[in-house]
Amino acid sequence: MDAFVLPHSLVGEGPHPVIAVHGWLADRAAYNAVLPDLDLVNFRYAFVDLRGYGEAKEVPGTYTTAEGAADLLALADRHGWDRFSLVGHSMGASVAQRVLAAAPQRVRRLVGVSPVPASGMPLPADAWELFAGAAEHPENRRAIIDDTTGGVRPRAWLDRMVQQSVDRSDPKALRAWLDSWAGEDFHAEVEGCERAALAVVGALDPALSADVMRQTWMRWYPRAELVELPGAGHYAMDETPLHLLRTVEDFLRADGSK
Repeated sequence: MDAFVLPHSLVGEGPHPVIAVHGWLADRAAYNAVLPDLDLVNFRYAFVDLRGYGEAKEVPGTYTTAEGAADLLALADRHGWDRFSLVGHSMGASVAQRVLAAAPQRVRRLVGVSPVPASGMPLPADAWELFAGAAEHPENRRAIIDDTTGGVRPRAWLDRMVQQSVDRSDPKALRAWLDSWAGEDFHAEVEGCERAALAVVGALDPALSADVMRQTWMRWYPRAELVELPGAGHYAMDETPLHLLRTVEDFLRADGSK
C-alpha cells in the first residue's frame, strides 16, 4: 500500500525544493498572502495541509509532530526530493524540527516563523485553559490571535482569521495537536545540528518572542540566525508578507548547493 501523502499545492519550477508547513489555527491557506510574490525560478514550493486541516480535515491520525514529520518525508519521497528546505509557522516549525531530528541529512535549510521550540511550550494554567478550549470555542481562537498580534489588528481581520480557522480545521484534531506541540520536549534530538536555521519572530508577539528564541533556538543550532520583524506579530505571513518573504528567501538562497 502506498504511504499517505498530505494534500498539497506545488508552486514554482526551481531547483531548490521547499516544504511550507502551517501552524495550529490554520491550514495551508495561511500562506496565501505570500503566493503572488514567491521566487518561482529558484524554488519549488510545496504548501501542505497537515492531518486534521484543509483538504486533510477528515484524515485520521495521532495528530502529533512526529507523525507530521513522517508525512512530510513521505511527501518528499513522492516527489523524489532527496534534499529540501523547510519553512514552518508556529506548530509547523515544531513539525519541521521533527523532520530535522529524523532525517538531518535530507534538510538543506530550516526556517521557523514564530517557531514553537523543540522543547515544547509549557503554558500556565489559565493559558492552557484558553488554548485547550479553542477547539470548541471560536472566541478562544479570537483571543489567542488578538493577543499574539499585539491587540492592534482590525476586527474584520480577526473575524476572517477565526472563520478560516473554524472552517478549515477539525476540532478533535486541533485539541490533539495541542498536546503534542505544547507538551513534547525533543530538543536533545536536534541540539547541535549543523544545519543553517533561521528563526523569524514578530515584535508584537509576546508568546514566541526574540527572547524565547535566544533561550532555545539560538542555543541549540550552532548556525542559527534570528530576525525580528518590527511590524509583525505571530502571523507574519498575513501581517508583513513582503518583509517576511524577502527575509526567508534571502536566507534560503544563501545555500548554493543543488
